[in-house]
Amino acid sequence: MSETKQKPASWMRRGRHFEDLSDAEILALAISNEEDASQTYTEFAETLRTDYPDTSRMFTEMAREETGHRHQLIALFKAKFGETIPKIDAAEIRGLQQERPSGSVKFQGGKFQGADGMRRQARQMEANASRFYHQAASLTLDATIRNVLGDLAVAEAAHEQTADEMDESTPPTEGRIKEVDNARRRFILQIVQPGLVGLMDGSVSTLAPVFAAAFATHSSWNAFLVGLAASIGAGVSMGFAEALADDGKLSGRGTPYLRGLVCGLMTIAGGIGHTLPYLIPDFWTATAIAGVVVVIELLAIAWIQWRYMDTPPVSAVAKVMLGGAVVLALGILIGSA
Repeated sequence: MSETKQKPASWMRRGRHFEDLSDAEILALAISNEEDASQTYTEFAETLRTDYPDTSRMFTEMAREETGHRHQLIALFKAKFGETIPKIDAAEIRGLQQERPSGSVKFQGGKFQGADGMRRQARQMEANASRFYHQAASLTLDATIRNVLGDLAVAEAAHEQTADEMDESTPPTEGRIKEVDNARRRFILQIVQPGLVGLMDGSVSTLAPVFAAAFATHSSWNAFLVGLAASIGAGVSMGFAEALADDGKLSGRGTPYLRGLVCGLMTIAGGIGHTLPYLIPDFWTATAIAGVVVVIELLAIAWIQWRYMDTPPVSAVAKVMLGGAVVLALGILIGSA
């Protein structure tokens, strides 16, 4: 046994330099890294299992291989230094060429990070791991340890290539193409569609009460209060209606809470846009700016329909502008009566 085995479990001291670590400490650090990587990839795989099955299987396989690396390192540690493996954190070591990302996917983005973000993180993790093993192998004089660390450096480089194959910038496989198509469909069903419904309702349905109040009172402040109340009320109503209308289990439209939130916020945004100009005290100036904002809102609706719903642009603009003009005219007529 080497002298390293005789050191107590408290040998780690905060601020140690990587080049000063013993062989036992290097192996302990490598074991900790592999445990973190396996946990992260397992969480990635679980998060993507339903929506990205091909990518999920790749992460499951990577997690399995990282677990195999951990077993290999533990066996080597036990053979060289005994049964007690100290806890060690890469954050406490200075001089590492690249610290390996670790931690739960929940704190690094999870579903919010997205599949592409997870692929990029995996690629960076594997590149960091390969550098770590090359650096560690160059420090040890033990032939057995050096050989194992060198083999792991090669294995991690192969994992980096696997992560490259999952990256969106590489030529897509049939499975990746299917995943991308499904992701686009989910984005449209869960975000674009409820958002568009909310924006249309907020932009169009609030035109009548806002401009009716404006022309009835010729008071910017009164028009603003009516528009604010109409926007918030419509947002709350549309949000609840969207959330309660479909639980998403049969339609595949996703969680009702997300759709309801998106729909409600976009409804408020659509109504508040042409309401805010009425904070300007001068009535006619406020009304002119509000009219410009209405045109911008309607054009935005038409653009979304063209971009995501494959609606012909001329048809989208014509329908939206016609509907908005009718509601606006009714509001002005009612307010002027």
